[in-house]
Amino acid sequence: MKNYLNFESEIKNLEIELDKLKDPYNDEGLSEVDTQNISKLQNEIDSKLKDIYSKLDSWQTTLVARHEDRPKAKHFIDNLFEDFISLSGDRFYGEDQSVICGFAKFENKSVLVIGQEKGEDLETRIERNFGMMRPEGYRKTIRLMKIANKFKIPVISFIDTPGAYPGVGAEERGQAEAIARSIECCMELTVPTISIIIGEGGSGGAIALASSNKVLMLENAIYSVISPEGCATILWRDPKKTLEASKAMKLSSKDLFDLKIIDEIISEPLGGAHRDKDLILENVRDSIRKNLDFFLNMDKEEILLHRKNKFLSIGRNKGFISKSKISDSLAMDTNILNKFINKVSNYKNYLIVILIFIILVVALLFL
Repeated sequence: MKNYLNFESEIKNLEIELDKLKDPYNDEGLSEVDTQNISKLQNEIDSKLKDIYSKLDSWQTTLVARHEDRPKAKHFIDNLFEDFISLSGDRFYGEDQSVICGFAKFENKSVLVIGQEKGEDLETRIERNFGMMRPEGYRKTIRLMKIANKFKIPVISFIDTPGAYPGVGAEERGQAEAIARSIECCMELTVPTISIIIGEGGSGGAIALASSNKVLMLENAIYSVISPEGCATILWRDPKKTLEASKAMKLSSKDLFDLKIIDEIISEPLGGAHRDKDLILENVRDSIRKNLDFFLNMDKEEILLHRKNKFLSIGRNKGFISKSKISDSLAMDTNILNKFINKVSNYKNYLIVILIFIILVVALLFL
């Protein structure tokens, strides 16, 4: 059974009518299929979808990103990669089912795949903790990212989480520390890293794995520091002001691309990724291939520098101020005197030895 969002009521009625026309065994008994009306109705549905999805506001985009039929990380892992070997455990506490990790082949190239998995139905969603990772999940990803780095294997992450799990047990086991170490690990890797936000990219739970060379985003995905409901509750003290909150947070792919926080928007089928899962798979495959090829001729120092410069440049030219006073160059401005002092400080140990030697020579000459 298809699931519809509250602004898709017209689409729902049209598709119910279309299904009746396609069914030859209707209430009146066996009849001929009316292909002309079917074609006309399908065109009307496509036109309505195009009209609705071309004018989505930020809150409606959030609802699309959370759609229960939207393809999850497991769907992408199963269909984009070959020879996937799932690895478990953080070697400290246990296994976190909310994140799938393992090594696989992407077009005959070895990659590490990490996917935050929400689950497909109620049972698997409870098992996967609705995609909210615990400390052991982050420690598992850190362990595997370090292995990938050692063997020069690129890392591909699928981000889809409302945020890190805020439970008492998770906090007792060091949730904040685990997230911080995951960000640190991501920033220190010398292999190409690609993160794809496929649904929700919520708070530290997302940035812990999205500190990558390339951050990609599906067209109707969201990426934010807090949920719109949480933001509305804190700022307006009214959880119903989700539209105002989502607009202010600039959480849509278009806003984030304009602010240069993400690197690429992956287009979705008309009506969202859940309406044509084969097409979204091809779009994501093409994007991964293109971005892996981008790093093909880079050495590890260049890859590391690319990632550092990417994050250092965020917010330098655009944002909430009209014009930035910060220099375009990421290097620190220094004058001639400072450069001389820096040079001297680099060789101060040698200079001290030379000075002592000169003093000894002079002393011996005058004795």
